[in-house]
Amino acid sequence: MKLGVSAFAWTAAFGPEHLTLLPRVKEYGFDGLELPMFTPSDLPVADLRREFEASDLDCTICAILPAGINPISPEASVRKRSLAHLVECVETAAELGARLLGGPIFAPIGYLPPHRPTPDEWRWAVDIFQSLGDLIERHRIDLSIEPVNRSETFFLRTAAEAKEFCEDIGHPCIGVTLDTFHANIEEKSVPAAIDQLGFHLKHMHISENDRGPIGSGHVDISGCLAALNRIGYDGYLVVEGFGYSTEETCAPGTLWADINVSPEDIAQQGITCLRELTAGDASEVTPRNRLKNFN
Repeated sequence: MKLGVSAFAWTAAFGPEHLTLLPRVKEYGFDGLELPMFTPSDLPVADLRREFEASDLDCTICAILPAGINPISPEASVRKRSLAHLVECVETAAELGARLLGGPIFAPIGYLPPHRPTPDEWRWAVDIFQSLGDLIERHRIDLSIEPVNRSETFFLRTAAEAKEFCEDIGHPCIGVTLDTFHANIEEKSVPAAIDQLGFHLKHMHISENDRGPIGSGHVDISGCLAALNRIGYDGYLVVEGFGYSTEETCAPGTLWADINVSPEDIAQQGITCLRELTAGDASEVTPRNRLKNFN
């Protein structure tokens, strides 16, 4: 397993002024940096690609759907626009050199109509992601769909729902991101959710119950790592916590993160904790029984 950190610790609006973050992330000992993506054209793609290569870091993407984009909208014109947006996300990820594009890209965060998912909404979403299959295969990118908690979506909340969704899509490059913050709310057991996902699990966000430093809350990180070993997971563990900085007004933690926890604390304490917890014998990891993919 490789270790990454999400730029959400610092900012939700990654711009040229944040490029100096990449060599610092490498110095902390991470293998990769995860970028937030809202509107793909807002990212300084060429500069980022050069800095990722210069820093010898992998790039992963966490996409959040912007206003006006909704793959399960009842309006066909919105669904068509949403497919075009997801195509742009994939193509921009490829330009960045990323091999994984994830996030809750099935519906906007906070889209909470007063009903359970309907057969039409499910079919619309499946159709859109099936339409992306040839594109992600051509660009050698895995698409990893992230269920989020009930205050943020009504559509995909649990590992079981996300697994069923991926099985209906039926493409080996499309799988699931499990975020321990959301799973801590929605799952009876987060390690059991990992076991249930098996080869469908393509990406992990390691987060505490309050998005604070790893090891400071009550999420069963050790149990999750044991489950990842059981399924032979060999993807990324991305530290996703939110720090506080008076200099960054676009950071997720600006309004409610602990003012004594900086973005650097999130990164450095996160990698220290994960290194300690993953320092066991690598021979204990079971080879993964996964479907063929195109990486």
